[in-house]
Amino acid sequence: MSNDNQSTRSERHNNNNNDNQQRNVGGLIKKILLWVAGIVVLLMVACAALFFYYASSAPKISRNDLTSQSITTIYDDQNRVISRLGAQKREYAKNNQIPKQLKNAVVSIEDRRFYKHHGVDTIRILGAATSNIFGRSSGMQGGSTLTQQLVKLSVFSTAASDRTLKRKAQEAWLAINVERHFSKNQILGFYINKVYMGNGIYGMQTAAQYYYGKDLNDLDLSQLALLAGMPQSPTYYNPLVSNTKYATQRRNEVLNAMVRSNYITQAQANQAASESVTAGLDPDHGNISGSGTAVKAKVVDPYVKQVLADLQAQGYNPYSDGLKVHTNLDLDAQQHLYDAANGGVQFQSDKMQTGVAVTDPHNGQIIAMLGGRHTGNVVYGLNRAVQSNRSSGSTAKPLMDYGPAIEYLQWPTFKSIADTRFVFPGTNTVLHDFDKKYKGTMTMRDALVQSRNVPAIRALQAVGIKRATSFLDGLGISQKQPYTLQNGIALYISPLQVSAAYAAFANGGTYYKPYYINSITTQDGAVKQFNPKGQRAMNKATAYMITDMLKGVFTDSQGSATAAKIDGVNQAGKTGTTNYPGNSGQSGVMDSWMAGYTKNYSIAVWTGYDHPLEPGGSISEQYVKSAQLLYKDLMQYLDSQNHASDWTMPDTVEAVRVKGKRQLVIRDSKWAFEYTEDTSDNHNSSSSNSSSESSSSSSSSSSSSSESRAEERNNGSSQSSSSSSTSAASSSSSAPATQPSATPQ
Repeated sequence: MSNDNQSTRSERHNNNNNDNQQRNVGGLIKKILLWVAGIVVLLMVACAALFFYYASSAPKISRNDLTSQSITTIYDDQNRVISRLGAQKREYAKNNQIPKQLKNAVVSIEDRRFYKHHGVDTIRILGAATSNIFGRSSGMQGGSTLTQQLVKLSVFSTAASDRTLKRKAQEAWLAINVERHFSKNQILGFYINKVYMGNGIYGMQTAAQYYYGKDLNDLDLSQLALLAGMPQSPTYYNPLVSNTKYATQRRNEVLNAMVRSNYITQAQANQAASESVTAGLDPDHGNISGSGTAVKAKVVDPYVKQVLADLQAQGYNPYSDGLKVHTNLDLDAQQHLYDAANGGVQFQSDKMQTGVAVTDPHNGQIIAMLGGRHTGNVVYGLNRAVQSNRSSGSTAKPLMDYGPAIEYLQWPTFKSIADTRFVFPGTNTVLHDFDKKYKGTMTMRDALVQSRNVPAIRALQAVGIKRATSFLDGLGISQKQPYTLQNGIALYISPLQVSAAYAAFANGGTYYKPYYINSITTQDGAVKQFNPKGQRAMNKATAYMITDMLKGVFTDSQGSATAAKIDGVNQAGKTGTTNYPGNSGQSGVMDSWMAGYTKNYSIAVWTGYDHPLEPGGSISEQYVKSAQLLYKDLMQYLDSQNHASDWTMPDTVEAVRVKGKRQLVIRDSKWAFEYTEDTSDNHNSSSSNSSSESSSSSSSSSSSSSESRAEERNNGSSQSSSSSSTSAASSSSSAPATQPSATPQ
């Protein structure tokens, strides 16, 4: 056989092998494709099954749901209505009252394929998904049709937490059903009459009257385009604000969208765009009575303001979600507080302001809140109960000085502290009290009751800034800059923070973050409950010993809050005042505080002027006690409604006699073994012994009656200079925090 024949047979053999390999590869690919196709089919079936499963539990939707106004109602703790958003006069536009140009504008900017889909637009969804995947949209570009938006406004909330697969499936199912039962024209009319348009206004016909004093049929193209674009962000695109840049941009976006959809020409768009968005605005708001009515609006204004902010922080839109919000507000207490601040208690002038917060020590619920007094017709104005740019004065001492000293160093109430000349380490800054005097060695109890500055700073110095900071963190108090020694007599915190922190003393050492809302019910009936858990901030011994000492602030003859004493009320508390810097050229008091509590309520009151450095911005001596008197008025009312028993001494604390006076010491601490237990005392001790507790050391007992007014005149801040004093407010930056040093005994 020739070589040529042999080569031919070899080639044929190789070709056969190649053919077999190709057939095998082709078969494998076919199998893979079949598997993939099978998996895709199974996924589609599974998705369809899941969709119909979710859809089966979708809420019902009626014509009334589609046409009704989405009013958010806010209730107090007794289910009484305190505010309604959007309950103003409403202008509902019938189909023949809605201009064709407005319909075209809405469709162009919200849903270009509105007339082609049946409630859900697959092409729109895929386009949105592609844009989001490839980053061609800022944030998440929505795939919802105009019909789905209408459904969302009618039966669902817009909260981010509700954007679930189940909710989306139900939304799509209801949109399909709405399209089956209503025409496109009807759906568009429902939407135009339902959307939120800012300033408490719902529906574009109402908005036409509110913004322009006209009906929709009387508006020009520019005005209609602005209204069509506003629902995306009514506050942002509001033409009544001073900066109309964003309203103008949005109006032009709508006009350009109408050009792309061939509803108007480019020339028409250009002409409309040349018109100012402020043209034709009506300052009298047409026939609309206002931006919504509220029950007892001025009384509850600061509380409602914070509730709305809380809802928005959680992702809800209170202006379009139609929520039922049950709060922790005690409306009767709120009314009493409002009346007391606006007439019941004397203030220096109508311009002298206050901020008040009341919390429940058992759970952190915010019971009442006052943001100011004589506020006029301002809606949602400055809320001084939550602002934190004013010094708290000596109300800081239990929080940063003596609380940590007991918690970390186990100091007893009779711990000796020197009230002697003190210079902040590394500086020439001398710390003084109001009287420019020192009282020598005194007990921690006497130092706190009389609100002496130097002993407080020595206590903080012994504890150390690090541990004091940790203690404050546990009470919900923090700041960006490191704390210094001066903060021990001047923290920059709000009345709400003070109230919540003192509540931890009241309940035995647990901190609850204060909260306004008890529950939220959305339009589909879903209820979200709020019941935050508390965190232990200190030992029971620390809370009880601080409380026991702070009783003397009211009952001790040298206590700083004798003006707030209430017979028969088991209360503890602390005052705080801040004076002007020595170089300010002003005298008097900048801030006056009263913080106090029972087992049932914790109240913090700030008083002062919004502009303390302006002429007439200081508190005269006569009105320094206005904070105490407002506190007393409110606490007397609250305790009469819910009387609190006295505190029970925990087993970790024992009462002892030191120099014939009742004191407290932590059991098994090094100080406990040096003294004999006071067997005459029981675990239900009250403030009846406070008269004996008021006695100070020999150096303090000889102080004059004028010196007994320590807190009312106490600057609550260090007063300093190399030769004379200024306040802590001016010296805090120059006196650095130091490491703990030995405290004089």
